[in-house]
Amino acid sequence: MSREKSLKNKVILITGASSGLGEQIAYESSLKGAIVILAARRIEKLREVQKTCEKLSGKKAYVFHLDISDPEEIEEVLEKTSAEVGPIDVLVNNAGFGHFEDFRTVDMNIAEKMMRVNVLGLMYTSQFAAIQMAERGKGHIINICSMSGKIATPKSTIYSASKFAVLGFSNALRLDLKPLNVGVTTVNLGPVKTDFFDLADKNGDYLEKVGQLALDPKNVAHQVVSIMGTSKRELNLPKIMEFASRAYILFPKIGDFLAGTAFNKK
Repeated sequence: MSREKSLKNKVILITGASSGLGEQIAYESSLKGAIVILAARRIEKLREVQKTCEKLSGKKAYVFHLDISDPEEIEEVLEKTSAEVGPIDVLVNNAGFGHFEDFRTVDMNIAEKMMRVNVLGLMYTSQFAAIQMAERGKGHIINICSMSGKIATPKSTIYSASKFAVLGFSNALRLDLKPLNVGVTTVNLGPVKTDFFDLADKNGDYLEKVGQLALDPKNVAHQVVSIMGTSKRELNLPKIMEFASRAYILFPKIGDFLAGTAFNKK
């Protein structure tokens, strides 16, 4: 896939855009002159993000209520965006949530919901977007994944499972769509300073424990937007965790030791 020279007037759909990383990606995309479509459940928060995006881009931004766990609503929203805004140039699958807990006490209703949101919801949006993009012979799907999809750690059994699934799905989807000039990139992140941990971390001190490993969402958003329209396979942040993920594959026993000690901050 060729590199886009500019995001000006490109249509970018961002799920989970009401706060955190999704919100920052929306702002960074708007700064580049893109037309952003903001999707999430919290419609009032989306309205606030919409106003800022319109100020930054000087263009209309669009808001859609989206429960990513509902396939019918996903299809409805994708059809509406195509009709009201136009075909999607870049899809950013950002919606998702985490939950850190010893597996023996995990409520399996949470596990089922996480798989519906983190995995199946992402698959549905990707499929609808891929169909449109393949027909046009261009497009880019960016799946916000996690280093938890490369390095499993204690108390992240369900979350890691969901992200391992997203990574495997994305790698296969990349091969499916490459002949059609549609790119697929995974963004594998360590901890990001967002409200994600309000739900994921019961103790409320995880970000403090990881210290300098925690990523600035504005910086991450900048890097994500910089790869839009490129053929980049994956973006891994922070770099030290990218190195650790490679060592985890090459030296699994050492990897398990580090995952259970140095990277076990939950």
